[in-house]
Amino acid sequence: MERISPSTNGSSREQLLPRGGYIALSVIMAGVSVMAIILNATVIAVTLRHRQLQQPLNYALVNLAVADLGAALCGGVPAALSNALGYHAGGWAGCVLEGFSVALFGIAALCSIALIAVERLLVVAKPLGGIRFRRIHAVLGVALSWLWSLLWNMPPLFGWGEYELEGVRTSCGPNWRSRDPSTVSYIICYFLLCFAVPFAMIVVSYSWLIWTIRQVCRAAAKAESKVTWMVVAMVLAFLASWLPYATLAFTVVFDPQIKISSVVAMIPVYMAKSSTIYNPLIYIFMNKQVINEMVDIFSGTGPRAVMELVNVGVVFIKC
Repeated sequence: MERISPSTNGSSREQLLPRGGYIALSVIMAGVSVMAIILNATVIAVTLRHRQLQQPLNYALVNLAVADLGAALCGGVPAALSNALGYHAGGWAGCVLEGFSVALFGIAALCSIALIAVERLLVVAKPLGGIRFRRIHAVLGVALSWLWSLLWNMPPLFGWGEYELEGVRTSCGPNWRSRDPSTVSYIICYFLLCFAVPFAMIVVSYSWLIWTIRQVCRAAAKAESKVTWMVVAMVLAFLASWLPYATLAFTVVFDPQIKISSVVAMIPVYMAKSSTIYNPLIYIFMNKQVINEMVDIFSGTGPRAVMELVNVGVVFIKC
């Protein structure tokens, strides 16, 4: 990563790609950002339009859309503009602000994905017995996702870790290339607690959920298959978006001698940014009720019977 400090007058303009490469990245990020903004804004609008959709189990889904929308606006749009210029024009303050904002929204989105998995486990498998999932639980879960993200993204603002230019120097994020012991310790804690923990929660929750469905109704093979494929899609999207980034960061942290070019390091960065599209497609738009509702809204034919989105990733089975 290129270091930007308050003493620099702007930003590093040394270009690591030919001009055409930056233009291509700009076009790609512009397309991703526009799609992410439209998809996530639509999810939020559909939910706000109908009170029937404003159920406790939908709070985490809407929270995910809000986080992805924020990531697209604060990360995708600036990345598209910076790549169009061929350099990051925000200077030190702009880099820190972008790095913090993108990381804040990104980790909040990851926490929301884990929250969705845990909530569906609580509703279907009932591991806590007869405790009913209520609005207060949903609100606390959403609040926790933002507090957790804020807790682990604020330290670089106060000296533990730092935000720096990443990839081909047109976007900013946590500095995982630094050899400073303080920064290394931050990166290790950051990826363990903000990547490994949410991923473990997702895997455990959905594995438990599928096992519960099998025990309750072994005859529902078709429904079980639908749940399984939904879970596979969710986990694969999570891994495709974030595993390359986390792997690269850990590789550099634990093997300081390894040489990774900025161009190669760019790929995981933009794969992580693309998660703002995957999430609404998988978690929301694979739901038939939501698709029908969107068709009604845009066609002007009037609302249909609106159902809760509780069956996103969960199939309720009649045995």
